[in-house]
Amino acid sequence: MLHFNKTYFAFTVLLFLAETLIDLFLHDQLIRPYFGDVLVVILMYCFIKSFFNVSVGTAAIIVICFSFGVECSQHLNLIYKLGLENSGIAKAVLGNSFSWLDLLAYVTGIFCVVIFEKKYLKNPH
Repeated sequence: MLHFNKTYFAFTVLLFLAETLIDLFLHDQLIRPYFGDVLVVILMYCFIKSFFNVSVGTAAIIVICFSFGVECSQHLNLIYKLGLENSGIAKAVLGNSFSWLDLLAYVTGIFCVVIFEKKYLKNPH
């Protein structure tokens, strides 16, 4: 189950750099909030596939459940209830505002990954 896949890891690093650049330099109303959310689930998927030999479906379910969990924590104002509203790391990981459109962006990102994996990869594990 545990293994290292350099291709997925390379994608993880590239997506992390893209997310960082988006965060630092784009302050618009479309790419940063929505395309960034599409990319972040793809990044998480690639990270999981970098270290674990799990199926496309398993990795996708893990990522979408985690993403929805984070979004639900935002809806419940968990960051404030835990007293972490001043923590930059907590804000980066948990976020601070719930949006139905974020959930749609997560589903879109996972849908893109699954379609790509099923279409272009002969061995989806």
